[in-house]
Amino acid sequence: MPFATLALYLSFGLFCAMALAWGLARRPGQSGLMDVMWSLSTAIAGACGALVAAPGAVPARQFAVAALALAWGVRLAWHIWQRGHHGNHDDPRYAELRKEWGNNADARLFLFAEIQALAALILALAIAAAARNPAPFPQWSDIAGLALVVIAVAGEGIADAQLVRWRKVPENKGEVCETGLWSVSRHPNYFFEWLGWCAWPVIAIGPDAADGWTWLTLAAPAMMYALLVHVSGIPPLEAHMLRSRGAKFADSQRRISAFWPVPRRTG
Repeated sequence: MPFATLALYLSFGLFCAMALAWGLARRPGQSGLMDVMWSLSTAIAGACGALVAAPGAVPARQFAVAALALAWGVRLAWHIWQRGHHGNHDDPRYAELRKEWGNNADARLFLFAEIQALAALILALAIAAAARNPAPFPQWSDIAGLALVVIAVAGEGIADAQLVRWRKVPENKGEVCETGLWSVSRHPNYFFEWLGWCAWPVIAIGPDAADGWTWLTLAAPAMMYALLVHVSGIPPLEAHMLRSRGAKFADSQRRISAFWPVPRRTG
């Protein structure tokens, strides 16, 4: 299937999936379903794109890429589901957006969902492009890229598990988590999420950069970095943390890196 045709099919599926997510997320306390649906639909779209027959594509690479894409999406979706389905409260980011949007909240949320579908399309196409590399499998770039995905999924899972365990301790209520990976980054889960998207350009471009269009896969990590660090990730979450934790979180901001995992500052 030509890549342009694949993009059209995937875009239709993703825009429909996020329209469904919007319908589910409109219910009070269910905004987290938007992120669950986004994770699953992005992974499924990427895996389907990876497995579609293409001239020169190597089946072993296609299956490896599809499997890791699904592993990423299922783990993230399950974590978000477990985190949010117990209570009847919205994710603080969505709650703040609803408050800001007022009477236009439903319409603005629909637009937001479809923008997420566009972002998912860019990511899914990066996965599909990686699977279509015609070079013999495995190349060193395959090993490096697949290792990046494994490290990213494991790192994000460890960070999420550390935060869940920390929150279960009653004495930590109202405090700021600074244990484990959270002692070297205020958002280690976001860092590992971004790291995983660096894998697909590595696999797609490979040692020979066979096709010029494969360089477009660099848009995936570039976009994720911009979204996580400057748009929908860190800024709204940290604004919420400053409102709820005040000086305690401001102190963490002073000592601990926002994104990159580096030793904390002292003094």
